[in-house]
Amino acid sequence: MQLAQMTEQSLIRYDLKETKKEDVLWKLSEQLYQQGHVTSTKAFYETVLEREEISATGMEAGLAIPHGKSSAVKKAGFAVARLDHPIDDWESIDPNNKVELVFLLAIPDGEAGSTHLSLLAELSTRLMDKEYYNSLMKAKNPEEFLAALDHDEKPVKEEPPQEYTKTVLVITACAAGIAHTYMAAEALEQAGKKLGVKVYSEKQGANGLEDAHSPERIQEADAVIFATDISPKGKERFKGLPYVQTRVAAPLERGEELIQQVLNNPDGTVQSNGDEESSSSSPQKKQGILAEMAQAIMTGISYMIPVIVAAGLMMGIAKLGSIPFGLVNEINDISYATADNELFKILHYLDKFGFMIFQFMYPIFAAFTAYALADRVGIVPGFIGGLFAAGIHYRFWGVEDGIPSGFFGALILGLAAGYIAKILNEKIKLNKNFQAMKPMLIIPAISVLSVFLLNFYIVDPVFGGLNELLRNTIESAQESGEVVLSTIIAAATAFDLGGPINKAAGAIAIGLAGDQIFPLTPRVLAIVIPPIGLGLATVLDRYVVGRRVFDENLRLTGNTSILLGLIAISEGAIPFMLRNPIITIPINIIGAIIGSVTAVLLGAVQWYPLPAFWGWPLVDNLWAYIVGLLAGTLFIALANIFVRFTLIKRGRIQI
Repeated sequence: MQLAQMTEQSLIRYDLKETKKEDVLWKLSEQLYQQGHVTSTKAFYETVLEREEISATGMEAGLAIPHGKSSAVKKAGFAVARLDHPIDDWESIDPNNKVELVFLLAIPDGEAGSTHLSLLAELSTRLMDKEYYNSLMKAKNPEEFLAALDHDEKPVKEEPPQEYTKTVLVITACAAGIAHTYMAAEALEQAGKKLGVKVYSEKQGANGLEDAHSPERIQEADAVIFATDISPKGKERFKGLPYVQTRVAAPLERGEELIQQVLNNPDGTVQSNGDEESSSSSPQKKQGILAEMAQAIMTGISYMIPVIVAAGLMMGIAKLGSIPFGLVNEINDISYATADNELFKILHYLDKFGFMIFQFMYPIFAAFTAYALADRVGIVPGFIGGLFAAGIHYRFWGVEDGIPSGFFGALILGLAAGYIAKILNEKIKLNKNFQAMKPMLIIPAISVLSVFLLNFYIVDPVFGGLNELLRNTIESAQESGEVVLSTIIAAATAFDLGGPINKAAGAIAIGLAGDQIFPLTPRVLAIVIPPIGLGLATVLDRYVVGRRVFDENLRLTGNTSILLGLIAISEGAIPFMLRNPIITIPINIIGAIIGSVTAVLLGAVQWYPLPAFWGWPLVDNLWAYIVGLLAGTLFIALANIFVRFTLIKRGRIQI
């Protein structure tokens, strides 16, 4: 294979004096841009830095292979830097590694099956060969380096037959799908030879699925290792095999150890639905459950985001379209359903349509959270749990003042539905003649009944009790002064973003305003501050701390959250709450309090329930209102950025 065709002399740098990883990566990204491999230096550079946060790209013996998979890459290729000053703080598999040879791989998004990607995979595998790597290190200039890339001094030798007593299958997959995917596979194959264990590797990389394990091979195997940074495809194929799950970089450091572990002390056994039955002796079991829950929640959020976006856009179009006619707050009135003006009728139903879509936000979230835990048998009980969280059951039960449990209910019921369905699927054993009854009758019946009882006796009563407690707290605070009352109303409004506590605070605040006792200023500000602040955080993070602290899904949600916040739809920020409630909720509450109290103390007064931007001209002392809005949103944005950045650095959360 001609690896030299993937680069050129101008992409091989022997003149870099930089002593920091970031500076080296920028220089090489710039070089790739100048040679037409990428469309934007900045876009590709940011992708490479995001990849650096996932796992180490430094190897050993002075080697580092950073890489980025991005839509900014026009054609696959790589740039090389031979550094004058080795970098000893480049995160590496070998903690003593001092990086002096850097390969920066540029990988196109979605270019599976191409010759270029095959060549990059070949390069990653060749670099595992010490003799080949040493020949590159000996090159004195770019010309010699280019020649050494395709110069194989070793004749191909046929290996003598070897007796293998065990067979281990391997699945490798990394986020970019090139370097670590192939190097991990090579490392495990080499480790297997040393141990007398036959290792077959399946690479799930940028080129798609390569060297797939056949049913016959799986039947003969003794165990399977999943060395992946992303969810591997087709886990259910390995039903009954002992397994070890680890990061894709782990085999580069301890390949032999992983093979011995999977044969002698595995993490558990792969089950039929692709999940695993954990060994009772596993010291990581508790952490595994927490990670499993987090992954399930993220799955639910990813499916819920399009629902929020679609609903918000429909309502936003209806509201914005009504502004020229002065009907922005009246367009949802039933009288416009039969209006003579066809435009008014369309805008009315579009607003109602968006509201209807919002009702399925929690059912979709809970259904796919449960699905992530229990596969298909979790969808129905999860969806029904989400219906309870949205409060749809109250309409059928004729309960007019029912309190929906909101995103907390969706979170609790979605996870519960998933684990109930999963346990039933694993524990119920039937004769093969009755197997069809399990997913079609037994699991739905028991899991749905369990969700009903959990909601009826725990979830609904708990949130009903919280609502009543809040109502009493706000009412008792009426005589406590404007700062205390503003603090309580703002905190309750921001707590659950349109949930039962928010609605209870709204009912009381509107009543106080209607009686001319206290204006709605803290209420209306606390509605818009969290979604705008969280959306702003996804825009500012890379400028404030030099990197992204939110994943791609939340960055997309952030843009929508700002738009929905401006038109007073706080639900756009709910994915942030579901992803990290312990971080997000306290920051939202504090930010809402800061913004509301600041505005009130500066003299802002809003008597009308118009939190959207078209209601701002009705505010007395608008400048004070805007100052409060900025104070609250900036606090939420910066607090989220710095807290998440710190936790990412400490390895507590990942993006």
